[in-house]
Amino acid sequence: MNANPRISIVVLTYNRADELMGVLHSLQALPERPEIIVVDNASTDGTADRVRAEHPQVRLVREPTNRGAAGRNSGVAQVRTPYVAFCDDDTWWAPGALARAADLLDAHPRVAALNARVIVEPEGRTDPTCDVMAHSPLDARGLPGPALVGFMAGAVVMRTTAFLEAGGYEPRFFLGAEEALLAFDLQARGWALCYRHDMVTHHHPSPARDLHRRRASLIRNRLWLAWLRLPLAVAWDETRSVMRDARQQGLRREGLRAAMAGLPWVLRQRRVLPQQVVRDWWLVHRGGALAADAPSTPVVAQRQ
Repeated sequence: MNANPRISIVVLTYNRADELMGVLHSLQALPERPEIIVVDNASTDGTADRVRAEHPQVRLVREPTNRGAAGRNSGVAQVRTPYVAFCDDDTWWAPGALARAADLLDAHPRVAALNARVIVEPEGRTDPTCDVMAHSPLDARGLPGPALVGFMAGAVVMRTTAFLEAGGYEPRFFLGAEEALLAFDLQARGWALCYRHDMVTHHHPSPARDLHRRRASLIRNRLWLAWLRLPLAVAWDETRSVMRDARQQGLRREGLRAAMAGLPWVLRQRRVLPQQVVRDWWLVHRGGALAADAPSTPVVAQRQ
């Protein structure tokens, strides 16, 4: 039985059965005793069989194909609690973190997502991204922590209704900047995102990663993100910035070709963010105020 009916955990996994078993052991030992939902992204290493045999209390969702980050959508569709925590097969929540998150979300109905402090193992150091979040320049009045324009997909607790309202993760992004698009769409609906230093999750990076594919996908997705949601002038500036990064990584041609292949879809789905969301994003990513006369386009109604 779920001892804390306010929160569940969705764990995304793909071909990391050994690592997942350790993560599930840690999650099942949490004092909050949340319901755990594992989304298996069509693993071929026996992951599903091992979950059933070694962790029968866990709810298992098997995807017919590897959907990348969008596999989390299938997990959230099974959630019956007002809040959902996310982790991957190489991350796990610290005792008490989820109860703290639920208390904060109860007290702050405007907040959609709380990003935790990530402890990178085995060194036991704080992820540098969290240090950046802790010093966010955005106005956080009335919020339970520093205001954010984004979050870390495997280290966040979210309001279930907000996730569903924003449509979850875009399947076309697969992996790489997928949380940035969801963060944009949450903020476009008036939701706030925050960082909490006293909520802790642990991350032991898996060596089983295709880094070249990840980097190429990230270039493509950063371009798509700019073209999907930013005003033209800002999107053009971001495109130049992304292409500079791509050139340094030797991925300019590959990333641009992949992004252009999706251009018809991007143009159909383009919905420019409210001006304040764009200004906050600019302040965080460019370190200065966006010019008052910067071109902007009214936000278009979100398609469901």
